Parts: sequence; C-alpha cells; structure tokens
Amino acid sequence: MKILYILPLLVFLTSCAGGNVAKVKFGKRCTAADASGLKESSYIWLISKDALKSFNKRINKSNCFGS
Repeated sequence: MKILYILPLLVFLTSCAGGNVAKVKFGKRCTAADASGLKESSYIWLISKDALKSFNKRINKSNCFGS
C-alpha cells in the first residue's frame, strides 16, 4: 500500500523540476558547512544537467557526519 503512495509522489516531484533534471539521487547527503556553520541535507536530490559533474564532490554522505 505504501508503494501506491510513494510512486505517484516521486513522479510528481520529478515533474515539478522541469526539463533540466539529469538525475535523481536518493539517500541522505549533505553539503559542507559554510562559514556560519549551516549545511543543507536531504534524502532526495534533483540534479540539473549543469551541476551533474560536480555534484558528488560538493554534496556527499561524508559531509553528514557531526550533524
């Protein structure tokens, strides 16, 4: 039953991103902390075609430790 709710939700999320989405990644990933100590984290990442090459360097699982 959960799958019936999750699949349409995922389709809706990818449709909201427009045509510039090259890849969707799942799993907790975080950005590095900035000067004020803030970081972004999410379980679903919609990656644009422009950011695809540098995504794994900037946003990865190793940045999530200590949060």
